[in-house]
Amino acid sequence: MYKEWKIRIPELTGQEKRKAYIYIPDSYYADLSQRYPVLYMFDGHNLFNDEEASYGKSWGILKYVTENNIPVIIAAIECNHHEETDECGGRLSEYSPFDFDIPGYCLIKGRGKQTMDYFVNEFKPYIDKRYPTLPEPEYTFIAGSSMGGLMTLYALCEYGDTFSRGAALSPSLEFSPVQVRDMLTDADLRDKILYMDCGDEEFRNAVDRKRYGQATSLLMRKGVLLTSRIVPNGIHSEVSWEKQLPIIFNTLLYEL
Repeated sequence: MYKEWKIRIPELTGQEKRKAYIYIPDSYYADLSQRYPVLYMFDGHNLFNDEEASYGKSWGILKYVTENNIPVIIAAIECNHHEETDECGGRLSEYSPFDFDIPGYCLIKGRGKQTMDYFVNEFKPYIDKRYPTLPEPEYTFIAGSSMGGLMTLYALCEYGDTFSRGAALSPSLEFSPVQVRDMLTDADLRDKILYMDCGDEEFRNAVDRKRYGQATSLLMRKGVLLTSRIVPNGIHSEVSWEKQLPIIFNTLLYEL
């Protein structure tokens, strides 16, 4: 089953509506006693259908999980599509745990905490109440790309009582590198399971490559069970992220 509906996140955009999405494996309808792990995801509009995707190409997740009978529920929320301003943030603001400045653009006020509070305190309880979930942390995952990848790292660090596994594709490490380093250093990440990657075409210079390597090393020192990859010919787009789906789900569902 695949379903879309409208929600509000008052702390972020008041009474404005945005879409939420859910996928339930077809196997549930053959045995209604089954319960499934749940993968929560950012940028829900870019995941399932090309028609909704920001750049005309989705991750193709619906096709992949359906054709491969992946035993997981996927729940996602559309991002904020507003332009960033000093007064009212858009996607960058909602998907950043930290304030940061983009020279020549504007100061981004990080509202990642409000976003994750909604996921943990409102969205997850809603999903657990209505759908056949395994609600415990060991069966609760989170994933995203770009700023959603950064938010995945933030969720594992700061909401580790809720999420035990994650996938951070092309995480945006460049905007707040000191804060990201401190966040990873201070967090209890022992035995968390994480898939993280970056396309080799995404590195603009040696600094980008070094920053990704440092994050990988730090995660390993913190005890994360990490699958880290530099994707050959990988680029910062849904076309590239779709190709990683087999490895992502193999990592998230390992030994479950």
